[in-house]
Amino acid sequence: MSDRLRLNAPLPSLDAWVEAFAKAEIPVLTETAEALEQMRATEDDVDANGLGEMIATDPLMSLKVLALASELKRSRSAGLRAAPETVTAALVLMGITPFFRAFGPQPTMEEVLAGHDEALLGLSRVMQRAERASRYALAFAAHRADPDAAVIHSAALLHDFAEMLLWAHAPDLALQITTLQEADRALRSSVAQRQVLGIELADLEQALMKRWQLPELLMRITGNKHERDPQVRCVHLAVRLARHTARGWDDAAVPDDLHDIAELLNLSQAHALKLLHEFD
Repeated sequence: MSDRLRLNAPLPSLDAWVEAFAKAEIPVLTETAEALEQMRATEDDVDANGLGEMIATDPLMSLKVLALASELKRSRSAGLRAAPETVTAALVLMGITPFFRAFGPQPTMEEVLAGHDEALLGLSRVMQRAERASRYALAFAAHRADPDAAVIHSAALLHDFAEMLLWAHAPDLALQITTLQEADRALRSSVAQRQVLGIELADLEQALMKRWQLPELLMRITGNKHERDPQVRCVHLAVRLARHTARGWDDAAVPDDLHDIAELLNLSQAHALKLLHEFD
């Protein structure tokens, strides 16, 4: 994952999109890049929990760490059943010194999208939405006493990573999709994506997760199948709510979200709303 990529036209197939995105350099939040350099300077004082908590607020840095951990797991497969499903588990597998050796100074969103303020705003919004969704999903999982709460948090954080990569690597195409949807509020995201890109981002995301051999549980919870599975519902409802409340709580879709969340958590809608505001 090392080449700077800028696409201005759609690629001919899903495989071509996967190939391009799998090799491209992935930018991270500026605060992540800065925090990593501060920690690098005092590496001996850094532990996996503290570093993992910092990284787990940045979807794209989390993705990079999990992808590398899966690669390491494959190269030392003996004695390990599965790739790590959370950033902290990945850091424990890697070790702190090897982590800093593998990840030098990180490219930032601002550097990659210099001079493209609209795209930078678009990417920032998706990343903020993902971070909020991950907090909601963790709250739902904790309320349900789900033993995989940390994986559910990761799945919600990564749920829209293909959209983030599109903003980073093909900002003009990402803007075209946004423009189509703003002109027609009823236009579904998947339809707009097919119109502009020739593919759906959900398919690209699953294909990239397979390419990077991310953990099976993470792929299942992030995907669009198994919709009645409570873990999948935790993630989907968290992502839905974060999307609908991105610009305030007065979106027309919020009452339906609240109804479904209350049902998932076995709470009254009033109690569910109180819980949501606590985690916002």
